[in-house]
Amino acid sequence: MASTSDLEQLAEIELKKEEEEDEEDQTCVTDSPAAPLSSSVSPDPSHPYYDVARHGIIQVCGDDNYGRKLIVFSSCCLPPSHQLNHRRLLEYLKFTLDQYVVMDYILVYFHHGLRSSNKPSLKWLREAYGEFDRKYKKNLKTLYVVHPTNFIRIVWNIFKPLISHKFGKKLTYVNYLSELREHLNSEQLIIPPDVLRHDEKLRAAQKGGPPPSVKTPPPRPPLPTQQFGVSLQYIREKNRDALIPPVVSQTVCYLKEKGLKTEGIFRRSARVQIIKDVQKRYNLGKPVDFDEFSDVHVPAVILKTFLRELPEPLLTFRVYSQVQDLLNVESSLRISRCKHIVQSLPEHNFTVTKYLLQFLHMVSQESIVNKMSPSNLACVFGVNLVWPRHGSLSLTALTPINIFTEILIEHFHAVFSSRCPPGQETP
Repeated sequence: MASTSDLEQLAEIELKKEEEEDEEDQTCVTDSPAAPLSSSVSPDPSHPYYDVARHGIIQVCGDDNYGRKLIVFSSCCLPPSHQLNHRRLLEYLKFTLDQYVVMDYILVYFHHGLRSSNKPSLKWLREAYGEFDRKYKKNLKTLYVVHPTNFIRIVWNIFKPLISHKFGKKLTYVNYLSELREHLNSEQLIIPPDVLRHDEKLRAAQKGGPPPSVKTPPPRPPLPTQQFGVSLQYIREKNRDALIPPVVSQTVCYLKEKGLKTEGIFRRSARVQIIKDVQKRYNLGKPVDFDEFSDVHVPAVILKTFLRELPEPLLTFRVYSQVQDLLNVESSLRISRCKHIVQSLPEHNFTVTKYLLQFLHMVSQESIVNKMSPSNLACVFGVNLVWPRHGSLSLTALTPINIFTEILIEHFHAVFSSRCPPGQETP
């Protein structure tokens, strides 16, 4: 059996070999990191970890299909080691995770672009794994390693004695981006261009020719009973002009009765197959009885999933830029700015938003028991209420969205009370 030092030497050899193969491909970068982030996703220079954050190595990309936070680590964004303090990188990673580890989350590791010149040492990796205690591992549901190589497999063997069987089961190797898209909403992922090009190269090599063009089948017309993935207007027209979509009213009513005092409500995921089955029932117009699942997190995930799958966010695309500007508004004026943003919504969007936010305000009032303060609820719901028309949400863009959502929840009456459309319902 090979010793640890032998495996470390073998890992270095494999990494060198992979670099040489990459250098033969003119589309791959050499010792340079991926292109810097555009100004729309670059962090503020006042960020406590600006020296690391500016490289875009770590990104939070909203939620996956089942309401779990998506956090991405891109090796190709790592600058040469002499330009980056790897201790600071570890601190920044923990700083980012600390905001989300209390809820279920997913890690995506894009391996392509790791090179001898930018690779953290194996000693650093050992220290990093040692510092990620149970707090970080408990709610990690899956670690996707995208484009794994022999180097990854050798490193895994080095760390295998340190890694618990339970944690090891969370590791999933993904050879192509198409496989990743089977598990995650790829539209939310921030995938570096270098990774996209590398994936195309791999697919071309697999097929023995250029990668085939991806043909998207024509969309099927929605069912008359469809609830997920269709507009608020469509649901209203097909449900006897009901102002509040049935999925929203039914999940809110159930959670109001049985979930308000549940610790960590909206932070936990539910079994994927159950969520798929419930969505299918709703879309087929069949009744859903949440009692049969004996899990209050099922309706909580269904509510988040409904919001996330709307073709246009509940608060509309138009407000995205206004929300992003919130950081430029003095703290004392932010409530009135949020009120102005919300009051400008179309009537139907406002009605549903007011209904939902009144319920979230009720949830926050039980925070002593359920641990879901306005700030915690904002981290969960912000990305499901506001997102840009094009592209993905960056880690930097999340800050104003979370502040905005927190204000709507905490100061619900100040923001919403002056407008009451006809037929407005309350939870």
